[in-house]
Amino acid sequence: MGADIRFPNLGITIDSLGKSISIGGFSIAYYGIVIALGMIAGFYMASWQAKRLNQNSEVILDLALWDIFFAIIGARFYYVIFSWDYYSQHLTEIFNIRGGGMAIYGGVIAGVLTTFIFAKIKKLSFGELTDAACSGLLVGQIFGRWGNFFNREVFGGYTDNLFAMQLKQSQVRSSDINSELLKHLVDIDGVKYIQVHPTFLYESLWNLLVLVIILLCTKKRKFRGQLFLMYLFGYGLGRFWIEGIRVDQLKLFGTGMAVSQLLSGLLVIVSGGILAYKFWKGRKIGA
Repeated sequence: MGADIRFPNLGITIDSLGKSISIGGFSIAYYGIVIALGMIAGFYMASWQAKRLNQNSEVILDLALWDIFFAIIGARFYYVIFSWDYYSQHLTEIFNIRGGGMAIYGGVIAGVLTTFIFAKIKKLSFGELTDAACSGLLVGQIFGRWGNFFNREVFGGYTDNLFAMQLKQSQVRSSDINSELLKHLVDIDGVKYIQVHPTFLYESLWNLLVLVIILLCTKKRKFRGQLFLMYLFGYGLGRFWIEGIRVDQLKLFGTGMAVSQLLSGLLVIVSGGILAYKFWKGRKIGA
């Protein structure tokens, strides 16, 4: 009864939107399908970008296989660590990835470390590899946030702005519904909805903007690692403000501070500082 998802101020109504499909009696989550598509699209983007940077695209395939594997582990590890109050009491759930719980920052950190080790072993430039890979990473993140849409997760607090999204209260995790959202419950024909910021959409569109800027700047690159630093700065800047309005923040131990927001701020400061220094010094690509 009632539409599953509504965007009242845009006049958009989605009457029925499932979270999974069943094939041969086996349930496959749309989230997983979207993530898989994002990985494939991200690989092709990184390969294309590698060619634009006069790199060997086959190396990107080798790197992608390692990055994806360790990024999944890192994304899960990050989420579990900062949700330890729950997982310390449910140890068997740590390995239940199908039950949800992945953090993009954990995947990014693991992917960067894997790329660094890969570059050392293959005797390649870390800056060159990350300049090509960051565009693929952005594509994966753009796709990935739409997986959150299917899961009815990664949304913000109450809003009545143009992009306000209404979700059935019954289809959202109770832990993601705060007192502010309960205060503004919307009742439509007996069906209760929470009305929220679609932060998944904000981040997806922001990442698209960062990707476009990086692609436009590729041929004007001044030094190895520039595009990767631009990614860190751009993504960190957007994530900082978006994380601030999310209701499902992972908190730093013993504090009320959102760990991903703190990390985003640090990324902006560090990457911005390095970019400013590099341009001030006038470094060339071969430096």
